[in-house]
Amino acid sequence: MQRGVRVGVVAYAMWGFLTVYWKQLTAFQALELIGWRMIFAAVVMVVIVTGRRTWPAVVDALRTPRTLAMLAVAGTLLAVNWLSYVGAVVTDQVIETALGYFMAPLCTMVIGVVLLGERASRAQAIAFACAAIAVVILTISYGRPPWIAIVLAGSWSAYGLATRRIPLGPIEGLAGETFVLLAPATLLVGVLSLLGDDSVISTAGARDWVFVAGTGVVTAVPLMLFASAAKSIPFTVLGPLNLLVPVINFALGWTIYGEPMPIDRLVGFAFVWIALIVVTFERWRSPADAPAGEASPADPSRTGLGYGLRR
Repeated sequence: MQRGVRVGVVAYAMWGFLTVYWKQLTAFQALELIGWRMIFAAVVMVVIVTGRRTWPAVVDALRTPRTLAMLAVAGTLLAVNWLSYVGAVVTDQVIETALGYFMAPLCTMVIGVVLLGERASRAQAIAFACAAIAVVILTISYGRPPWIAIVLAGSWSAYGLATRRIPLGPIEGLAGETFVLLAPATLLVGVLSLLGDDSVISTAGARDWVFVAGTGVVTAVPLMLFASAAKSIPFTVLGPLNLLVPVINFALGWTIYGEPMPIDRLVGFAFVWIALIVVTFERWRSPADAPAGEASPADPSRTGLGYGLRR
């Protein structure tokens, strides 16, 4: 248990500080960076799947039309999530990414109630009300709806729903998703390289290429650590650890990158935090009352609080 907690903390801390990594690539378009991330992530996943000797499961999934379609949908949603996150980081909107990942478990619960017919508890109803109030306050504060946060939370929650019935674990699932999107990602990078004078191929120096190539590694390493931690930590422990990710991003955006945090925006965040405290306390107090069909403690990545995976 103690080792699992330490490994889990390291995994989530790496996901949180990934913002610092992407800040090194602000000279390039987010869309192109996601294309390169897909390419290099696929390369890394080839090595990992080979080392784990799980090619039969991945190949079988890719040969099954229904599973292939689900991998394509999940991969597309993952790409949207990545694009929203990286786009926000390279355009100095880190705090809004933190808001998105604070909102993600609440959005997952909404999907459970609206689409899966799950019954909302009293604590969840209070949390939904607090989240709605937060969106109104933040819309007033930003002068627009917090679109980045909404897209981040919505795409991640939809991704969790899409992966729910894919017959692969998190590592092999990510491998399948990147393999499915490898050809479109390569085409995207090629087109952007031909059309733009500021593309990675046209302007990147040796240092830039190290960071671009490293996107595959920084995608896979935290996932491996997470998978290790998930084997030994129950849901009630690993779930709340997810909050490290947006907490780190919030701290980075406010204290390191100097993004503004007026009092009205802070009040909006406070309502989201209240919502998370309410539902987290409910889960911690009564873990046995989780709805039927919810993911097991060994796979919190597919539950309401498991939203940091694969960033």
